[in-house]
Amino acid sequence: MSRIGNNPVAIPEGVTVDIKDNEIVVKGKLGELTQEYSAVEVKVEGNEVFVTRPSDSKEHKAKHGLYRSLIENMIEGVSKGWTKELELVGVGYRASNQGQKLDLALGFSHNIVFELAPEVKVETSSEKGKNPIVKLTSHDKQLVGQIAAKIRSFRKPEPYKGKGVKFVGEQLRRKAGKSA
Repeated sequence: MSRIGNNPVAIPEGVTVDIKDNEIVVKGKLGELTQEYSAVEVKVEGNEVFVTRPSDSKEHKAKHGLYRSLIENMIEGVSKGWTKELELVGVGYRASNQGQKLDLALGFSHNIVFELAPEVKVETSSEKGKNPIVKLTSHDKQLVGQIAAKIRSFRKPEPYKGKGVKFVGEQLRRKAGKSA
């Protein structure tokens, strides 16, 4: 029994949900998202979206909660948006942006210039005495997470000093050095 899939998804003011032959289209003030679905039935009644499954087979159970969560993330994305913040920990690590180009100095012999998708807005901030922060914002949760993971993969945090690119608030597992 999918407990998540049984809950209806509330549609806030200013968001429209259209269903056309196995495709959900969600429109809001921040943009438009589409998602294809299979193995479940999706209905819009009033200002709620209901996801039901035709049987209790393993595939139907698995996709029941999945599509309900995807629809909820789409609705929240077009109404409020999604944000990920990355922190650059290390001496000389810097970040700057010109439009959709993110310029990262991560201790390599060259800077990394990363071209971002047009749906994602990027902001960089650096204060004296604090680590530089890269803030990614978009209406598509999957895209923001994918780009944040790609930026983090340029220099993952190492376990001894904690240097690298990490998410804000991420707890790193630290190791003792060789003297311990």
